Amino acid sequence: MKEISTTDVLAKINAGEALHLIDVRTPEEVAEGHIDGIDNIPLHLLEAKLPDLNKKTPYILVCRSSARSGQATQFLTDMGYDATNMVGGMLAWAGPVK
Repeated sequence: MKEISTTDVLAKINAGEALHLIDVRTPEEVAEGHIDGIDNIPLHLLEAKLPDLNKKTPYILVCRSSARSGQATQFLTDMGYDATNMVGGMLAWAGPVK
């Protein structure tokens, strides 16, 4: 499984890179604080949302601690998507939150 650190994600954002971040937490968790520009697709809805995702787009998966995003990353990878897990999740995130 591909992984990326929170500091590398923040560096990419600060460099102006267009990232496709998917936060797999519940809407209630996301409302408490999230990275600006994320798409919220709760883990339990991810399979149903596959038609909305592009297999050629690289996605970075985010959650609270990187456990659920790890599951989502593995699932998307197994389904043929370009997915990377943000290690440490929002607990390790030192960047701005909305």
